[in-house]
Amino acid sequence: MDDSGSLTGAYSDDSVLFRVLRHLGWDALANIGYFTLPTLPVAVLAGPVFFQRRLARRSLALLEARPGQLVLDAGCGRGDTTARLGAAGCRALGVDIQPAQIDQARRRFGGRPGARFAVADATALPQRAADIPLPDGSFDRVHCLEAAFHFGHEGRKAFLSESFRLLRPGGRLVLVDVTSRGDRPIGTLDPDGLVRGTWRFDDIEPYERYPLMASAAGFTTQRVLDWTTPVLHRAARLSALFAGTASTRAGRQALCARWPGLRELDAREWDEVIAIVRAHRAIGRVTRYAAYVFAKPARA
Repeated sequence: MDDSGSLTGAYSDDSVLFRVLRHLGWDALANIGYFTLPTLPVAVLAGPVFFQRRLARRSLALLEARPGQLVLDAGCGRGDTTARLGAAGCRALGVDIQPAQIDQARRRFGGRPGARFAVADATALPQRAADIPLPDGSFDRVHCLEAAFHFGHEGRKAFLSESFRLLRPGGRLVLVDVTSRGDRPIGTLDPDGLVRGTWRFDDIEPYERYPLMASAAGFTTQRVLDWTTPVLHRAARLSALFAGTASTRAGRQALCARWPGLRELDAREWDEVIAIVRAHRAIGRVTRYAAYVFAKPARA
């Protein structure tokens, strides 16, 4: 997010993978999803939306936000989580650097009580957004679900500093993100840029480094939850099943019968989707998925 141009067209039909995901049901949410073993067969038949909502609920629950509190939803995308916060009685401000995402958020949720939206860079916030002032110590909570991996290392440091500045003493930041198991450059595992180009990122933060960066910004770490298996590993299993099915003519016909919108893909696009999904497998072996709960000390 430190470079708005790098995200132009992200999460849109510019990517054949996101066209496929849209046909599978991606809509107001654009996260991976939280999958449990007993419900995996449901995902095969119904698509990912139920599991995306589950991940959003789990992320928001960590905020422990109360009615009346002022909450920043950083990298809000299409606005679903911001709207959920507003529906819970919070005064929620969703910001995203992509105008197209904020346009969608306003169309979908702009009339909902308690939810406001603005185009803004979460790593360098303006003085005001959606007519809401953003002075030091003015917010009770900051939420960032599956967005910080876009920011780059320096952008993530800046986001943590901005969140600390914005929060009141005793406030809380919930940051849920894709992380790495070490310092190995992602580019060595994605030489053709299929994964990085699809999701529009350059690198991801090591799992153990986030708490160190948060501490340097002034936060204390309250909880670290490893959601690698229910999010990444099980999504990878479903993706592999999809790619395997899509690799045959009969399989593509079956997928199109279940999700008719997939009929718009030509043979080249099917091959491209399969290549992108398989490229994710190499990166998947060295990635983790974590939920961090950071607190601004009551006496900062």
